[in-house]
Amino acid sequence: MSALPDLDSLTLTDLKALVPPLLAELRALTDVVAAQREEIARLKGLKGPPSIKPPVKPSGMESATKPKPAGGGGKRRGRGRQRIAVAAIEDRVVPAEAPAGSRFKGYETYLIQDLVVRPVAIRFQRERWLTPDGRTIVAPLPAGIDGHFGPELRRFVLMQYHQGQVTMPRLVAMLGAMGIAVSKRQLVRLLIGDQGRFLNEARDVLRTGLSSAAWVTVDDTGARHKAANGYCTHIGNDHFGWFGTTGSKSRLNFLDLLRAGHGDYVINAEALAYMRDRSLAGPVIRLLAGHADKVFADEGAWRAHLDRLGIAAMTVTPDPVRIATEGALWGSVKAHGMIANTVIVSDDAGQFKVGRHALCWVHAERLIHKLDTFTDKHRAAQQRMRSLVWWFYADLKVYQAEPTAARKAALRARFDRIFKRRTGFATLDRLLQRLHANKAELLMVLDRPEIPLHTNGSENDIRSQVTRRKISAGTRSDQGRDCRDAFLGIAKTCAKLGIAFWDYLGDRFKIEGSRDVPYLPEIIAKRAAPA
Repeated sequence: MSALPDLDSLTLTDLKALVPPLLAELRALTDVVAAQREEIARLKGLKGPPSIKPPVKPSGMESATKPKPAGGGGKRRGRGRQRIAVAAIEDRVVPAEAPAGSRFKGYETYLIQDLVVRPVAIRFQRERWLTPDGRTIVAPLPAGIDGHFGPELRRFVLMQYHQGQVTMPRLVAMLGAMGIAVSKRQLVRLLIGDQGRFLNEARDVLRTGLSSAAWVTVDDTGARHKAANGYCTHIGNDHFGWFGTTGSKSRLNFLDLLRAGHGDYVINAEALAYMRDRSLAGPVIRLLAGHADKVFADEGAWRAHLDRLGIAAMTVTPDPVRIATEGALWGSVKAHGMIANTVIVSDDAGQFKVGRHALCWVHAERLIHKLDTFTDKHRAAQQRMRSLVWWFYADLKVYQAEPTAARKAALRARFDRIFKRRTGFATLDRLLQRLHANKAELLMVLDRPEIPLHTNGSENDIRSQVTRRKISAGTRSDQGRDCRDAFLGIAKTCAKLGIAFWDYLGDRFKIEGSRDVPYLPEIIAKRAAPA
């Protein structure tokens, strides 16, 4: 297109004459863009409109680098013998019609499993006595009876809703079809009413887990609460799982969750070290360190302290109130004995970068995997780098099994050779520089071989929350939100500890014949204790 003349010097007629050729050129450019989009879609093998970004398929790095079973041969393993270990076996003799003179040769066993579900309504006739001194004595209800719905029904409702992911309307319809007269309001009370002991146990699971774990993985996902978008954070490892839903996913929020229910703010050596690492101004740190008050009961007391010191009125970067508050939260976490030597493994989300921090290799490789490539040279460079990362990842697994100083040094040097490469693909080269800058967190496994190389555990656990989000509109009360998080965490913890959630609920509701299930934090502490 030729250079435009000075528009201010043109008449209205001259300006109108310029419009048709400009519109024609705009249409031509639009056609070129559309053709380029179609060509890009064809080269990438997309289905559907090119403007819609396709989902990135899993890279397969983790499964591909798992050691192959010995004696391979590629033969599929059978299911093996199925054992009935939970239900008590009832023997029933089925007689046969044998002709006279037949000889009895014993029995041929045939085992079936069945389930008996039927409504039961029990009217307790409680004796009432009037004592000589005028007092009335009423016989107490049997153990486990709390309200007008029995413990078996309460166990069934909690099992279906939290582990079975059944929605409330469907659960009401299911119970009604079985002959149980229960309204939606009554069902809500069964799910969230008087559940303080379960909330306390879930909180203690987190406290014990954070104080005894060598490592935890973390992840978050969206969650609806009170008709607003929020975030559900998962914290866990091989022994426990815990969920917390809040309205934010900031670092302040994550540090608050790490306090595991404690509400205090503490200024100690760990808090001051955190503030220095986050570049808080020296005079501000000296104000906090030199003051006699070091422990503050709640947020109100802490904010008032910042106001008295004049920190809240400062308008500098970084924000001194935010950094100081993060430090005081970290001080509280440390003061209560949590995250003492724990490595936090995350997917590189900024809010999780506290304490000893390691990065997930699967997420790091995924960044290379999902790069957009437009030429054969770009695709070849991408595949070459993915092959090098897969190979390195497999060798990290070998190191975890048998860590040695020589392997440690060799892997560090090899990491530099891989991620300092320059491929000629500018986008890939910038990504490699970024990954190399995360060397200390990606290679944390060399110093702590027991930690996982990925956050798959958290991603698998948090899928239950994703499922709940898809089938439910979210929670409407804080009590409902807390109960949903607590029971989901308890169910995941039971699964990790080899305990059936059904048995756990049976024990907690004092149902006759249920298996004894100890307090979950006690089991976690024993599992985490060194042998």
